Amino acid sequence: MYYIGVDLGGTNIAVGIVDENYQLVKKESVPTKPERGPDLIVEDMAKVSRKLLSELGIKIDEVRWAGVATPGTANSLTGVVEYANNIPFLKYPLAEKLSPLLNGLPVYIENDANAAAKAEALAGAGAGEKYFVMITLGTGLGGGIVIDGKVYSGFNFAGGELGHMVIEKGGRPCTCGRKGCWEAYSSATGLTKITVDNMLKASREGRITSMFDMVGGDLSKVTARTAFTAMKAGDAVGSETVDEYISYLATGVINVINIFQPNVLAIGGGICNEGDYLLKPLISKVFEKTYTKEGSPRTRITVAKLGNDAGIIGAAVLGM
Repeated sequence: MYYIGVDLGGTNIAVGIVDENYQLVKKESVPTKPERGPDLIVEDMAKVSRKLLSELGIKIDEVRWAGVATPGTANSLTGVVEYANNIPFLKYPLAEKLSPLLNGLPVYIENDANAAAKAEALAGAGAGEKYFVMITLGTGLGGGIVIDGKVYSGFNFAGGELGHMVIEKGGRPCTCGRKGCWEAYSSATGLTKITVDNMLKASREGRITSMFDMVGGDLSKVTARTAFTAMKAGDAVGSETVDEYISYLATGVINVINIFQPNVLAIGGGICNEGDYLLKPLISKVFEKTYTKEGSPRTRITVAKLGNDAGIIGAAVLGM
């Protein structure tokens, strides 16, 4: 049997066909163009799904269900997206709209971070473990909690927003309206902001940093990679920036471990491409201060395995 997985983003709609071993057989993406409105977005989900099935020679009756990983608050019981910030969904009956376009297939929906966490729990970094947490370091900081193979999202499907716990009272403004949220410090956006601030501070203090040369003096070109690249080249300000960033990241990870004590905590997102430059100091900082620092076993902290395919695979297994 096969499953259709749709990973809906503000930029692209990624669709894939997944087999019963959680393997992604084929995928394709098309632009979301959110300004078109939700119905046309859903029509594209169905069109790409049918196209992939045709190319693979798979009949629709060989597909058990379709799943959609969507931004925002997704009511997995009713199939309604209550609200999404960057997609024009407001109390939108996504499952009800998509199902008839796929010959009446059952359609399941879930928040995109939760779906990615479920994929990693079943077929990635958390495979075989009972308690699993995933965080994703992107434009924001996404979180997903999986217990016994089931996503935990609270009574109102808005739980698991780990990025919006405060780690610095009165700190940086967050897009959610609060100040000092973990997301404001530990997302890729947060790292970029810390890097720019430290570059400007170094300039005021008369300290030299190669990061200005790296971006040609244009601070708008600073990215989440800039400080790591500078650090690897021996730049002191770059090293200090990376250490500051990892300290913030560790603060949130410690909170998550102290609350949930998962078997595995996996980290996804582009920053994970830094590998041991990120993971080794993070693990060291985390286990200096977790509640279980003197005990064992301890949570295993690792990099997520499924990469950009986690959303598609997670959507495809939502019926499980």
